[in-house]
Amino acid sequence: MSEHTEHTESAGLPALPVTFRPRRTRAVLLGAGAAMFVVLTVIAFLLPSLSPGERTSFVFTGALLLGVLVLLSRPKVVAEESGVRVVNIATSRRLEWAEIVQVTLRPGDPWVFLNLSDGTSLPVLGIQPGIARQQAIADARALRALTEARAPQGD
Repeated sequence: MSEHTEHTESAGLPALPVTFRPRRTRAVLLGAGAAMFVVLTVIAFLLPSLSPGERTSFVFTGALLLGVLVLLSRPKVVAEESGVRVVNIATSRRLEWAEIVQVTLRPGDPWVFLNLSDGTSLPVLGIQPGIARQQAIADARALRALTEARAPQGD
């Protein structure tokens, strides 16, 4: 265990690696997707008037809806010793700790934003206050504390 890790753990920061994700939102999306797939599949096989092609289209539609909801449940943030990996719906980006200038979650924001050293801002859909506001605030504070603990010392 490195000196930096010992300092981090004694400061009350989460042990690395740590993954932040909207667990309740993910559970709702995956549960709804699975339920829709099952219902559409059961309907496809219970309706006697459907042709094999129509049954297939019901099952395909259920699978498509499940796939979309799985994709929407993908966002997460993984903080590791070497940096942060931000996984959003369709993109993934790896950042070094020094690239992150500020972690922000203002009232009314749909998710956390990372202000980066190149002057841009990166949305972090893995921490969103939608269903679990208090958890999102705690996760944002933890990510902010990890970022500040790993900020380059000096200017």
